[in-house]
Amino acid sequence: MSLEMKKENAAEIVTNPERKTRKGVFWPAFLVVGGGAFLGIVNNKMLADISMNGFIGSLRGLGWLYQIISIVALVIVALVTFSKLGKVRLGGEDAKPKYPFGAWFAMALTGGIATGVITYGVNEPIIYFSNIYGEMERTGVEPGTPLAAIYAMGRSFYNWTFIPYAMYSLSGLVVAYMYFNRKKSLSVTATLIPLFGDKVTKGIWTSIIDTLSVLAIALGLASSLGAGLALVGSGIEATYGIQQGPVVWLVLTLIITGTFTLSSLKGLDKGIRILSDVNAKVFYVILIALIIIGPTLYIFRTSTAGLGYWLQNFWQWGLDPIDIGGEALVMWWTLYDWAIWIAYAPLMGIFLAVISHGRTIREFMIVNWILPSVFSIIWFGIWGGTALHWQQNNVVDLAGTIKESGAVAGLWSFLGHLPLGAVIIPVVMITLILSFSTAADSMVRTIATLCTVNIRHDEEPASWKKLLWALSIGIIAFVMVAFAGGAQGVDGVKYLAALGGSSVLFIFVLQVISAIKMFFIDKVEK
Repeated sequence: MSLEMKKENAAEIVTNPERKTRKGVFWPAFLVVGGGAFLGIVNNKMLADISMNGFIGSLRGLGWLYQIISIVALVIVALVTFSKLGKVRLGGEDAKPKYPFGAWFAMALTGGIATGVITYGVNEPIIYFSNIYGEMERTGVEPGTPLAAIYAMGRSFYNWTFIPYAMYSLSGLVVAYMYFNRKKSLSVTATLIPLFGDKVTKGIWTSIIDTLSVLAIALGLASSLGAGLALVGSGIEATYGIQQGPVVWLVLTLIITGTFTLSSLKGLDKGIRILSDVNAKVFYVILIALIIIGPTLYIFRTSTAGLGYWLQNFWQWGLDPIDIGGEALVMWWTLYDWAIWIAYAPLMGIFLAVISHGRTIREFMIVNWILPSVFSIIWFGIWGGTALHWQQNNVVDLAGTIKESGAVAGLWSFLGHLPLGAVIIPVVMITLILSFSTAADSMVRTIATLCTVNIRHDEEPASWKKLLWALSIGIIAFVMVAFAGGAQGVDGVKYLAALGGSSVLFIFVLQVISAIKMFFIDKVEK
């Protein structure tokens, strides 16, 4: 960037008054989120039924589209990464990165990981292995066998690695490229300019597209926090005998919401970056501890075999709309996961773009696609491998715990049987809080950004907007858990969030097509 441009940008930031609110995005999104919370209080069953029926209908009818577009996104990301396009620098040839590699990767990893890998690193492989909900019935694999363990590992790798992170990376790349290289607005709508021209950023369409994106992520965060409250509460009850209930959930809500709210208010550099760095280091320490404690050879062998099984079945799993593997496996795991990842993708893409100025496209993909995928392989290999070994050798009946107490109950039983479990359990509880907070603070900032007119990537949105969205998400989660059926109370918002992903699906499809046109048809702006 030239000296003149730097002076011009600095002058704009200093002299520009507080950005105005995008009323066409802020108010519809805020009213729908509030309305969902209100309906959850008044009639939680109605909210759960409406959202679940809509969600199931969308997956049954659009499962084929989810699978095709996910594979297409993966192919595009791979082509862009390993072709000469990878040399293109976001922001132009003279742009310089703001963040060192370690800090950048920590923000990218923890900003999108939430609590998923902790929650399901143990539970998901055990559920497959033991056929707890009928997942293995149409696979031809006998549950409880050594082959079932390899299948469980391979399927977990498939659901948590290169395909879902390709979704995040593709959305982030089109946002970054349009904003930094094409000089368009920092919004979801701007990513569709290659298809529809600048007219798509004017009128009602820009409000509809960005509102749907805000709704999907806001409801997704609320459901994730609600599930996190129930999960941590169950861990406190199982470990310390303190029965979970409204008081425990309120305390947890205050701690978690306070953490990510403060981080978001501190801004990208003083809040989000520091919290992400701490969270990432805790992840690394936990992995090192478990690989030392665990059945190391079994972990390496089962992970390697799982990778082979995954690659052998890649196309069948990738193009199965439900008809091969059945609903219990494909719809309630893979397609549900794809709906949630796609719901997060457009706004996660904005966050990934903001922190990636000055990086080449290849660097962007290494940090946002390849390394997080490798991290998930290592995580599921270690956590899942240890759990499968224990289950097969009768160290602890994790499958029985899950059957008795629910799909995420195996985690605390697993941790309780680790050496130094009394130390590791509170560390994992803190990690769950940090994991959600590092996802929420980045997304609260991004929601506030999208609700602001013509904001730059290096400007912070108004604090009151970040505070309002943070508190809204915390309140919805607490109300749904405490007053609408405990752990089951999050179902209404949970399915509504996934249904939001179905709405965002069509925006994501357009982003994929837009990426094809930008990078393989139009002239690439360096």
